[in-house]
Amino acid sequence: MRKRCSISEAKDHLPPLVHAVAHNGAVEITRRGRPVAMLVSMGEYECLHGRRVGFWQALEAFRRGAGRDMALGDEVFLDLRDRSTGRH
Repeated sequence: MRKRCSISEAKDHLPPLVHAVAHNGAVEITRRGRPVAMLVSMGEYECLHGRRVGFWQALEAFRRGAGRDMALGDEVFLDLRDRSTGRH
C-alpha cells in the first residue's frame, strides 16, 4: 500500500520522510484528503523524467565497458533456424 501524508505532516517530518522515500518508495502528499503531489526518490524521478538512454546507446556503452569487442556477426545466427520442411 502506498504511504500517504498531509502537507502539514510532510512539513513537520520532512527529513525522516525523505529517508523513507529513498528506501521504501514514493509517498503521496494530500491536501484536505485529496492527493496533490508525490514525493519520489531521485532514481524514480530520473526514470519518469526520461533521462534514460535508448537501448542502442545502452548496448554500446555496455560493449565499451566490457573491455572487449562484442560485435556479433551473421555467423552467430546461422544455426538458430530449423531449416527442415516440417510435418508432411
